[in-house]
Amino acid sequence: MSPSASRTVLLYGLDDGGAIAALSRALNSSHEVSAAAHLPAAVAARSSVDFVRDSGRAVTAIRVEGPGPSVEHRCEALRRDLQDTGPSEELHSMRSSLLWRALRDAAPLLPDPACLIWRVSVPPAAGAQVVREIASARGAASQPVEYYFDWAGGLIWLALPPSNDASAAIIRATVARHGGHATLLRAPVTTRLAVPVFEPQPAPLAALARRVKDAFDPRRVLNPGRMASDL
Repeated sequence: MSPSASRTVLLYGLDDGGAIAALSRALNSSHEVSAAAHLPAAVAARSSVDFVRDSGRAVTAIRVEGPGPSVEHRCEALRRDLQDTGPSEELHSMRSSLLWRALRDAAPLLPDPACLIWRVSVPPAAGAQVVREIASARGAASQPVEYYFDWAGGLIWLALPPSNDASAAIIRATVARHGGHATLLRAPVTTRLAVPVFEPQPAPLAALARRVKDAFDPRRVLNPGRMASDL
């Protein structure tokens, strides 16, 4: 059964670290938060939701769902609990649904049809540090990394300018240090042929996957190269 009401509390102007801390507070509260995300100002400016797009600031979003009176009460309580973080606003019904649908589809990162999209999973507390390390490793001369956080910082959506290697070595080395994994979701065919789309498996698992493939698809006719270049 779908929830009868959905609202999203918006916090404005937080940096990445402050936003992840606020999202952690919300998720650890008694208010039954169902989603938590943070959009830096440049990404928020491309949202189709006016309260997000027109704020001119970074936007931190916290969704609450359930029976209408309960949702209203919990949103009010959340805003009181987080009032020390600064100004807040609420999205109701259609706007709330539109925001989360766009975040699910990585729409704020897709104005340039040529950009590369990575989906990175890390411990939430490491999210902001992972983005800083990736940006630093790519160097000041590189185009800035665009990103936003979902899952309270545990899921990072990254957009990079086109390149042959998709910065895969940098991204995967950084993510590995923090116990996470990365998937290349969108890239040209040439890049996808050169870069493993999924996180490379440890050697024992890779060997097991090859044996399974040899048993069921020895001629490699079923989606060749889809999961790994040698499968």
